[in-house]
Amino acid sequence: MISSFAGCAGGSGGKGSRKSITVYNWGDYIDESVTKDFEKKYGIHVTYETFATNEDMYVKLKAGGIHYDVIFPSDYMVARLIREGMLQKIDLKKIPNYKYIGEEYKDLAYDPDNEYSVPYMWGTVGILYNTTMVKEPVDSWDILWDRKYKKNIFMLDSQRDSIAVALKKLGYSLNTRDKMELKAARKELIRQKPLVLSYLGDEVKDKMISGEAAMAVVWSGDAVYTMKENPHLAYAVPKEGTNLWYDAMCIPKSSKNRKEAEAFINYMNDPDIALRNTEYIGYSTPNTGAFEKLDEETKSDATAYPDNQSLKDSEVFEDLSDIISTYNRIWDEIKAAQ
Repeated sequence: MISSFAGCAGGSGGKGSRKSITVYNWGDYIDESVTKDFEKKYGIHVTYETFATNEDMYVKLKAGGIHYDVIFPSDYMVARLIREGMLQKIDLKKIPNYKYIGEEYKDLAYDPDNEYSVPYMWGTVGILYNTTMVKEPVDSWDILWDRKYKKNIFMLDSQRDSIAVALKKLGYSLNTRDKMELKAARKELIRQKPLVLSYLGDEVKDKMISGEAAMAVVWSGDAVYTMKENPHLAYAVPKEGTNLWYDAMCIPKSSKNRKEAEAFINYMNDPDIALRNTEYIGYSTPNTGAFEKLDEETKSDATAYPDNQSLKDSEVFEDLSDIISTYNRIWDEIKAAQ
């Protein structure tokens, strides 16, 4: 499929007129050899930048100055970018490898007509724990408030994710707009703060592998990766439910290289390329061609591919930008609390 598409996207790669694209993705979220191979295949140079949170990505995209061609927002941020007119529609006729996206990953609420995004990875948020330090069952968010683990817990340095943990612990929706429920979540996270060793992003992986804490709130792909590096680590999705999330590839309205951006998205959906990415980063693929190529152990791994029963109380984040100032204030107060 790659070869048949190369002619319509990469024909402008001659000396002196080499095309280029700027890709803006999460940190540690691609097999970097994939971009090198794309450059060789299409003669399109890739400038690659990373971000740590959806909010960081949004602020930089909104500020302008850099014309990103492909970005990787999560579900609720896709919805916000669509609502604010910041994305181009993607011509799926130019993405023939879209046929490999599983039907369960299409028509989702954040992009109901599949006009602006192509799914990249999906997963859950859960508790990664060290079985040499945690002996009791890990089946509830409550364990993150157990004083026995004081200064032995890592939380995600992510506003939506950490507030969601407290909301689900309390039995509320992680998409709540109820200010009393949000006030209760704020109180829970401030009460927990003396137990927290640190709020972390990607660096949590190395710290859990080296045994620096008993537990951490992580994204499932990071759990898959760290469990391979340290056999004493295990992952659990709490019974109260969690965030079921989707990350997607989109083309910002400000992109000046739409044809090349579509070529990149199509390339990323080639089953062999999607397989390389999912095997390298550990996250779950929505690409049916790549999934079929996975080994049987990975296909049956409940961390990467949980069953429907495990996800029955899970929710996908919604765009809450109409009350995001409340979430921002709560998060600032949590981070500032002593």
